Amino acid sequence: MRIGVLGTGNMADALGTQWARAGHEVFVGGRDPGRAAGLAARIGAAGHGSLRDAAEFGDGAVLFALPYGAGEDVLPWLADAVRGRVLVDCCNPVGEGFALLTERGPAAAERLAAAAPGARVVKAFNLCHESVWRMTPPVFDGQRLAVPVCGDDTEALDVVRQLVRDLGCEPYDAGGLGRAGLVEATAALLIGLWVGRGVDARAIVPPLAHAGG
Repeated sequence: MRIGVLGTGNMADALGTQWARAGHEVFVGGRDPGRAAGLAARIGAAGHGSLRDAAEFGDGAVLFALPYGAGEDVLPWLADAVRGRVLVDCCNPVGEGFALLTERGPAAAERLAAAAPGARVVKAFNLCHESVWRMTPPVFDGQRLAVPVCGDDTEALDVVRQLVRDLGCEPYDAGGLGRAGLVEATAALLIGLWVGRGVDARAIVPPLAHAGG
């Protein structure tokens, strides 16, 4: 699969590295040509260039790994390049004090979809620190990591489920894109518990057998 990566930060590095190892052709696009070239060299990418170059390359999928808020700036002028593309949003709209920046408004993934209405947006990969995505594979207590996936397009969801499996993880259907805000709010809660209070968040929910009473 040809995957265009928008961004040169830690998430772009971690996910791009794993997908390149899985045999996908990965192209790194960045706003800083030097950073894009450096990341491409580190992960063994098929190439590097501008954000537009990466979007046009990614006819299999395009990873949006830019900071929250950047999409509304860059996607309008990339709208033609991502039209029809599977656009994977891994970002978290979490601010100071672990506040959810989209509270009472559209989810970050929904804002991307509005900024690039022709793209097929799927929310995934936002619940874990980049170090987890570097694990090969992420397995804890003998259980593969579960990755919630939200989207409205069946074919796009199939593509992202495969990308999840390529990391050695298990995709979980979390509903349509309208539920992406719930996944983003979960990230804000968990990051606040993990980072802010040092809480093992696995302890806040019972095993499935006991979830229904």
